[in-house]
Amino acid sequence: MPMKLSPSLAVPLLACAVSANAATAYVSNQNGDVSLIDLDTMKVSGSVPAYGKVPRGIGVTADGKLLVVANREGGRVAVIDRGSGKLLRHVTIGKNPEFVRVRGHLAFVSFEPSSTGKPPPKPRADAKGGAKPARHDDDDDAKGPPARVAVVDLDRGKVIRSIVGGKETEGIEFSADGKHILVTNEEDDDVSVHEIATGKRVKTIDMKPHGKRPRGIKLSPDGKLVVVTLEFSDNFVVLDDKYDVVRSVKTGGSPYGVSFDRAGERLYVAAAKAKTLQVFDAKTWQPIKDVPTGERCWHFTFTPDDKQILVACGRSDEVVVIDAAKLEPTSRIGDKELPWGIVTYPKSMGSLDRPE
Repeated sequence: MPMKLSPSLAVPLLACAVSANAATAYVSNQNGDVSLIDLDTMKVSGSVPAYGKVPRGIGVTADGKLLVVANREGGRVAVIDRGSGKLLRHVTIGKNPEFVRVRGHLAFVSFEPSSTGKPPPKPRADAKGGAKPARHDDDDDAKGPPARVAVVDLDRGKVIRSIVGGKETEGIEFSADGKHILVTNEEDDDVSVHEIATGKRVKTIDMKPHGKRPRGIKLSPDGKLVVVTLEFSDNFVVLDDKYDVVRSVKTGGSPYGVSFDRAGERLYVAAAKAKTLQVFDAKTWQPIKDVPTGERCWHFTFTPDDKQILVACGRSDEVVVIDAAKLEPTSRIGDKELPWGIVTYPKSMGSLDRPE
């Protein structure tokens, strides 16, 4: 198991790794800071402070200059110099910032003004053993204002726009032409499409006929399809380029993080309760293989060379490394503190990021 590094050692080790141009994975740990994994050795090479508590969403700019971390407590985003590990600035977002997508030097950060920060209520069983919709009698998220996506200018350290989503906005994706942002709204059971320039909602895709609680969302590499995972109904849906649902595909329990490979030939889904990374043919949507992972694995990333996949598994406090060709686990990197998100530099395909 890798040695846990003290905060005093974290920044120098980060600087050394970056100066050597080593490919690196960055892991946000909800009960700790951001750990670094050297992708050549698949070992922890250091850590950098999250500059806040309960870090979740994480992203990196394509030029490698900035690391962005959303810290739930305090409602702020930390903008960090990736080379030195030093804090450049905090940007106040709002209550419970969570999901981060970085594009250029803009960060898109979901936050929930009405959030309690508690886990969502689970579906109830009816008298016949079937699932009933979850009750939200005591759920502030259901009663309060909708979530938003803050658009942050990272260089100016300023929120330049706020896009109103739905209740419990979670996943964020961009349209192929870069004009729209698509967000999954868990409590509303829909996906909303907004103009990035104005924030105006231009379309709402109702997920209720297909399942409950949309979470992960990913555009195909050719820009022709969008996949949305539905956590409470154990499936994902495929949208065409007009954002109409064209197919529903069953998955293992509690699917969340989703990504295509770089070629767009396969789709990967992290099914948390099934404890697997599921692989599907992205043309036929037939399952190829279920790869065993760990406990509560939500997000994952390919390495920049596409040869390996790293899966952040929160409840087993580890990152599981999978051979992308053989689709078999090869190692487990422990000594994590409830890992949530994972991205790499250089940027690669994954549930939280993609190359620009």
